[in-house]
Amino acid sequence: MGIDVQNGSEEEIDECCSLGDVQNLLLSYSGAIALDQVRVDCLPPASFHKQYSRGTWKRYRRRHLEFINHLMVSLEQIPERTLGELTLLAERRRTRTVRNALVDLLSQAATDAFAPGQIDSAPLFFDFLIREVGCGVLESAERGDFRERMMCWLKPIDPLSIADDPECDYLPALQRRVHSGF
Repeated sequence: MGIDVQNGSEEEIDECCSLGDVQNLLLSYSGAIALDQVRVDCLPPASFHKQYSRGTWKRYRRRHLEFINHLMVSLEQIPERTLGELTLLAERRRTRTVRNALVDLLSQAATDAFAPGQIDSAPLFFDFLIREVGCGVLESAERGDFRERMMCWLKPIDPLSIADDPECDYLPALQRRVHSGF
């Protein structure tokens, strides 16, 4: 059982997010990013915008994986309060809202947009995410328990939204590839 102490209010939480849940989320992101790279590598050159740079985006994915691995090292330091607030975030916010904020935060971290000490540990990273998205008033009527909803923070196809970038523009080809069995 946890307590929501965001904005000075207290609310009982029946079941709380665990370190294992956060670890599963991070491991799932790592796996999805790695699989995304394999899928993209299998696409024919005609699938990409003429300005697409395979090396740039491969490095971009690798830096995300490195940052996620860095977060894994400090996972055990996440306090109960943060786990409770992650539970509320999953229960109260639309999964798309949290997913977009999470991808944006990962991208900023992977490109060194933050000064050292701002988000470079799991506790700092998730506290920042909670502050960015907030977990106050219920905005979602989505179904599922908090664990199911947390896993929806991950997009299984193009988890970092690279394919949507105007200089990449390969999402339709990637979706066809995935729906054909890979």
